[in-house]
Amino acid sequence: MSRIVVGPFNRVEGDLEVNLDIEQGVVKSAQVNSPLFRGFERIMQGQSPMDALVYTPRICGICSVSQSVACAKALADLAQVEVPANGELATNLVLANENMTDLLTHFYLFFMPDFCRDVYRDKDWFAEAKVRFKAKEGRSVNTMLPARSEFLHLMGIMAGKWPHTLSIQPGGTAKPIEAQERIRLLAIIAAFRRYLEQHLFGADLEEVAAIDSLAALQAWRAKEHWTQSDFRAFLHISEDLNLSALGRGKGNFLSFGNYPLQGQKLFAEGAYIQGELQPLLPQHITEDMAFSWMEGDRPQHPESGLTEPSLDNPEAYTWCKAPRLNRHVVEVGALARQLINGHPLIMDLVEQQGANVESRMIARMLELAIVIPQMQLWAQQLDPSADFCLTAELPQEGSGVGMVEAARGSLGHWLKVSKGKISNYQIIAPTTWNFSPRDEQAIPGALEQALVGAPVLDGEKEPVSVQHIVRSFDPCMVCTVH
Repeated sequence: MSRIVVGPFNRVEGDLEVNLDIEQGVVKSAQVNSPLFRGFERIMQGQSPMDALVYTPRICGICSVSQSVACAKALADLAQVEVPANGELATNLVLANENMTDLLTHFYLFFMPDFCRDVYRDKDWFAEAKVRFKAKEGRSVNTMLPARSEFLHLMGIMAGKWPHTLSIQPGGTAKPIEAQERIRLLAIIAAFRRYLEQHLFGADLEEVAAIDSLAALQAWRAKEHWTQSDFRAFLHISEDLNLSALGRGKGNFLSFGNYPLQGQKLFAEGAYIQGELQPLLPQHITEDMAFSWMEGDRPQHPESGLTEPSLDNPEAYTWCKAPRLNRHVVEVGALARQLINGHPLIMDLVEQQGANVESRMIARMLELAIVIPQMQLWAQQLDPSADFCLTAELPQEGSGVGMVEAARGSLGHWLKVSKGKISNYQIIAPTTWNFSPRDEQAIPGALEQALVGAPVLDGEKEPVSVQHIVRSFDPCMVCTVH
């Protein structure tokens, strides 16, 4: 058996190393290391509760709105304030703007450039892949960037700036939308929709969202040549490389649900454990420090969790904690969201092939097709004459929880307030779930499990199969250890 260390990874937010034990040309076991500790949870101690709205978005520049929304939800829970309909609509639009941008950016800038590596130069699709997806040079990449930029103008109108907006508040959004601004929002979303339909999918979004099985997806793809759209190009490459057999997960999933409006969420909350859909039970969430550079001798619920760095643990190999749901390792992200929400295509993919590199990417693209039309409806429903935000009076003592779905998966904020100051603040980010280390039972985390069995070619220092698997989870390491 031999060992190689892969990392640092390019095109990944933050620092990441993966230790791989290789036997007979495949990964036998893996240890995922988040090597940079940042300590935002400790920074929050003793701060004014409302100051959390300033600190937490700065955990990350890619998904700062998600952090804002989770923080605002935790403060709203603390204050027991209701959010008006306009506030929910506006928050959904801003959050969806960031999430959809993340999904698109991941596809074009983080994931697809790996197929332009010389290891694939003998493939019949290689030349076309380089023309489309090569970093900085690809035709599709350079078409995507201005469309992405124009789409983010929605953020400017609704939130003032991105990242690190301060518009998201416990009682709604601080920026009301006027009638003429609503027209501009609709135009921005419509333009982005046209881009997706013309370039990414080569089809109407409703047509893509209606695909209800693996067989239907294969039939849809076969209607046109694989070069007709970037999504078809991905499906063609995926079939040739058998990406549906790469990076198989164990099949447990979690979603906090997303985009609430008048008591209903566009994407349902819940868990999928050992083949069964279950209700979300947040009290069953714990964080384990058995293999982390952290103090703690037993798993704790984040409400009473601690973030105390320690280098005394001889078993530790990462700064990342190990979150678990009722002691189960779970995967989070678009695949989990759409499975738990009951989308028939994703249910069929998971039933037939499980969680893998291909199914994770399909779920992301499917989510773009679902959410963009919904954004158009939300923008139409904004009422410029009604309230966007209500005043939240925070108590001197209490606690609150904020749960949201970022692009990468389930994000939770837990806070406690004593004598008007934050006495504890704990965060579990999506990549903390997916890139966690082993727990007290020595059970590997989701990525560590998915890497087992990945092929490693002779002489590979950065195995391309490992690159595909890691990127299929879209890691954000700065959020992992905040």
